[in-house]
Order: sequence, then C-alpha cells, then structure tokens
Amino acid sequence: MLNLHAPTPQSWLPKVSANLEELLLDHAHCEKKAAGVAMNLLFSYVDQPDLARELPEIVREELDHFEQVFDRIKARGYPWRKLKPSSYGERLHHLIRKEEPGKAVDRLLVAALIEARSCERFGILRDNLADRDLADFFGSLYESEARHHGTYVRLACHLAPREVVRERLEELARQEAEIMVQGDDLPRMHS
Repeated sequence: MLNLHAPTPQSWLPKVSANLEELLLDHAHCEKKAAGVAMNLLFSYVDQPDLARELPEIVREELDHFEQVFDRIKARGYPWRKLKPSSYGERLHHLIRKEEPGKAVDRLLVAALIEARSCERFGILRDNLADRDLADFFGSLYESEARHHGTYVRLACHLAPREVVRERLEELARQEAEIMVQGDDLPRMHS
C-alpha cells in the first residue's frame, strides 16, 4: 500500500510523454537527490542502529538508478545538464516539523511519500508510454520504489509509536495529495 490520497492527474502523462528528454533528465536528478536524502538521514541519525543498517542499501540503489538513467540519457544523445526541478519536493519539505523527534519521523515519511509517488508514476509510464524501451525501464524501477516507501515508513516506526506514525503519515499524505494536484507546469517526474 502506497499511502497516496489522490491519483496522478490525467494531464500528467501527455505532458511528460511529449518531453521525454526533460523527463529523463529530471528523473536522473531525482535519483541523485534520493540518494542524498538517504545519506543525509544516515548522517543525521547515525545513533539509530536500524537506520544505520538500512539506509546505505537505499543509497546504493538510488545511485545505481541514477547511473542507469544517466546511461539512457547518453545513449539517446541528450546532453547532460542542470534542470530546474518542480516545486513538489520543496513544498513537501516545508511540512517537516522543526523539533525532534517529530522532525526525524517527518523526514522519513516525506521520503516515503516521494517514493510512493514515484512508484505510482513509474506504473503509469510502464503501462502507457508509447516508447516501449523507456516504458520497460520505468517498469523495472517500480518495485524498488515501493520497497523504499515501505522501508521509510517502517524506519519511522522505530522512532515513534506505530499509531503516531500512521496518524502523521495520513496527515502528510493528505497534504502531499493537495501539493500534487496543484501540480507544476514543468514536465517533471513530480510535476
């Protein structure tokens, strides 16, 4: 279960399908950021043995995904470049509480929701993208995104009681749905 409160709007797929170069570039940058988030969590909560054990695996997987996307970008002859991100991640990060232990729980749950939305969108791309090579590629990433989502939620339960985590996840998921439905004009993984 991905804990998402709203499906991706129908307008998203045509927007990204018409801009595959930007979608791939954005996806590469998202994978790089996801690795950085996991690494930052590892450094921030190094005293938490469950996080210290599981986060390095996420870092490795995200970096592997980054390399896979980067290789596809190069194989298609697209130039590697910096890309303006959507406002989705930044808006989600503004929801994170400032004080511990709530901050740690929120950081994990926001990461979980981003992974869940990526998973949902990889499924949409897998099932609907006309470019079958890319459709298959996005489909190959689907399960790892779902697994990362579950790992982040489970790790949050090591920092707070399960019921507290569930309530906060529901609250953040409602807010994530509002952010996602408002959208962004850019053709991005999370626009």
